[in-house]
Amino acid sequence: METIAITGNKNSKSDCEVILEKTDSSTVDLIVNSKVEQLFGRSIRALAHAMLSFYSLNGVRLTINDNGALDFVMAARIEAAIKILFPVDAPFLLPIKQSLVPRAEKERLRVSRLYLPGNTPSLMLNAGIHRPDGIILDLEDSVAPEKKMEARYLVRNALRHLDFFGAERMVRINPYPLALDDLAVVIPENPNLILLPKCERGMQITVANHHINELKSSHGINNDIWLIPIIESALGVINAFEIATEASNIVGMAIGVEDYTADIGTQRSAEGIESLYARSAVVNACRAAGLQTSDSVYSDVMDTEGLKAYIQQSKQLGFDGMGCIHPRQIRWIHEGYAPTSDQITQADAIVEAYKQAKAKGLGVVALGTKMIDMPVVKRAKNLLAAAQARGLFNPERKEN
Repeated sequence: METIAITGNKNSKSDCEVILEKTDSSTVDLIVNSKVEQLFGRSIRALAHAMLSFYSLNGVRLTINDNGALDFVMAARIEAAIKILFPVDAPFLLPIKQSLVPRAEKERLRVSRLYLPGNTPSLMLNAGIHRPDGIILDLEDSVAPEKKMEARYLVRNALRHLDFFGAERMVRINPYPLALDDLAVVIPENPNLILLPKCERGMQITVANHHINELKSSHGINNDIWLIPIIESALGVINAFEIATEASNIVGMAIGVEDYTADIGTQRSAEGIESLYARSAVVNACRAAGLQTSDSVYSDVMDTEGLKAYIQQSKQLGFDGMGCIHPRQIRWIHEGYAPTSDQITQADAIVEAYKQAKAKGLGVVALGTKMIDMPVVKRAKNLLAAAQARGLFNPERKEN
């Protein structure tokens, strides 16, 4: 039986280390070492005592080595330590900031998705100011196995307390069976979207939705929770269309090139030849299913020219956007995937021709001598919406 639990990160900015020990006494011994003792020492002690009282704990020594952690971070660290040592299930929840829980539409822009390690609070605090389309609080690859539990509580609290400045609130969970624990903790906080890694069969989507819908029902959640499966293996590529069409709340698919290339027995290269088939297959499956499609991250955050070249190839393959691992990549992703002026002009002409045909009651749409079918009109509308969102197209100015 464990008698001591250590959570958090002592030397990390905006974090704290929590040491909880069982003792032979019947009292609580609280030790706080904080760089902001003069300003926040009293509130730190109040939070610690409130949590120990909530869980009815006595006979413990709680040491908090604080490096500027906010309340929601410290609460997550203390809760994780308590649940390592004691058989308690109830969550300790600080008041939620309801205004920070926006709905997300199915067709919204998802060009850039910024991955944030789920156990590193310092990277979460101001991530929204960089204006990615989505912020991914990651519980999978960026979190060490022994830190999975405490990361869940930190991600849960971040969903309740952080302002992401309009970015879609996403969580990448672990593969099963850890996914069950992840979903149980994060779904009650109403994330906009869940990323499902290592997807190889459609049944994985059905199983995930079963648990998500049960949790939504039990917690009174009415908002849609969208899904993005991540294809990361040869089998996943083969079954991409099956996965893409498994459920109506799938909004897109992504590919993870690092894991895919490892699965087929090769290594990722700058040219990307080894992943062209897989990336094209994922794009094709998404287009056939009417979904958005997201390319893999570019891991060298200092190589701007390499990133630009990758984006150019990615856009040529048909991807709508990609994941990123550093805010400095967001600008280049938005610029690289943005529609060109020629594309905007052509899309505007297509939509205008559609409007005129509809007004005249015509059953067909023509632009010059070329017939335009509805999928082309839909793509043109989506392109104009993306251009407008980036400030590249203003329909009101055009009408004036």
